[in-house]
Amino acid sequence: MFTPRNKRRSAAPNAPKPGDSTEQVSDGSDGGYNAGIAVFSYIVGGIIVWSLIGWGLDNLWGTRWIVLLGALLGAAGGFYLSHMHGLTSHRSSSGGSKADSGPSQDGDSNAK
Repeated sequence: MFTPRNKRRSAAPNAPKPGDSTEQVSDGSDGGYNAGIAVFSYIVGGIIVWSLIGWGLDNLWGTRWIVLLGALLGAAGGFYLSHMHGLTSHRSSSGGSKADSGPSQDGDSNAK
């Protein structure tokens, strides 16, 4: 026999309740930090990977300079990837400092 009590149990036993969320709510204040870590990871990862490739080619061909070329290529590639992912974009300053915006427009000049 199907009763309302059995119906409640069969609905969704592991469904989350509205107030039981364990996820942290992010207000977006750490976006710059996360982007910096991502840029750092791309650049360091590129240096490590391409240096290892250069080291392997150095051992294969008997040279000593390809590892340096690989490190430079890895750094440039890591910066390129972070730039293409939009992590190195310039942000407009939202502060009150307008020191680089030109002369004052209030009519009070210090010219003599």
